[in-house]
Amino acid sequence: MTKEEIIEVNKKQKEFYNVKKKNLATRLWSNVRHGLLANIRKEIGISNQVYALHEEWLGDLKDKKVLDLGCFEGNNLSIYLAENAKEYVGLDLSDVGIAKLNERLKHFPTAKGVAADFLDDKQFPDKDFDIIYAYGVLHHFQNVEVLIAKLDEKLAPNGIIISYDPLETSVPVKAFRMAYRPFQSDREWEWPFTKKTYYKFKKQFHIIDKHGVLGKTKWFSVLNVLPLSKDKKLAIGKKWHQQDWDNSNASEGSMFGCMHLTMKMQKK
Repeated sequence: MTKEEIIEVNKKQKEFYNVKKKNLATRLWSNVRHGLLANIRKEIGISNQVYALHEEWLGDLKDKKVLDLGCFEGNNLSIYLAENAKEYVGLDLSDVGIAKLNERLKHFPTAKGVAADFLDDKQFPDKDFDIIYAYGVLHHFQNVEVLIAKLDEKLAPNGIIISYDPLETSVPVKAFRMAYRPFQSDREWEWPFTKKTYYKFKKQFHIIDKHGVLGKTKWFSVLNVLPLSKDKKLAIGKKWHQQDWDNSNASEGSMFGCMHLTMKMQKK
């Protein structure tokens, strides 16, 4: 798929996120993602750990120009970035989302939200970003080579990318996604990372740090059928998560058993 073809798909994506009209298959997966999986991340403390790690990776922002890519009306770190960066740009396809973000940013003189397509230089010519923060965004591009080239172009020398995206590398997750993807209303821009995707990023950028989540821990809900106390179940879940977190950092094989991957990458 060419850049121009992706831009055409992105017009559909813009409309989807403006109205958020989901068919049955998409609503079912959304309920799993925002219900069961979100509860696991919250109960075990995964989400807080990821955001804390992202703040650590971001470092001192006072001299940094930051792009918050695909942020809609703002993610969990958008206001933190706007408050602390030398310059902050929140970018999203959705003019509805960006209007809400700009309302939140009105007290930050060096921050702004922009409704534009990241791939379209006429819409979004800005570049030389020290940091591109992309939470749940990079997997929306079918042609990862086009995305990688644009990320590299937009980064300043030694600039970094902080990402968080779903993986489609474990057998049960891949089988589940293959079963429902043909029916989802957002199938044209949902492309969870494969092994090939990961290695393409690794070829272009220095992967400074990485962690996978929801490896063993994705089975945490199965513990609910066992005759164990709540504290015992939680202790097991936290142990599984720590194993996922540590092993995925040390081994790509362990990482590929996870459902989500967060990375800190640097321009070569």
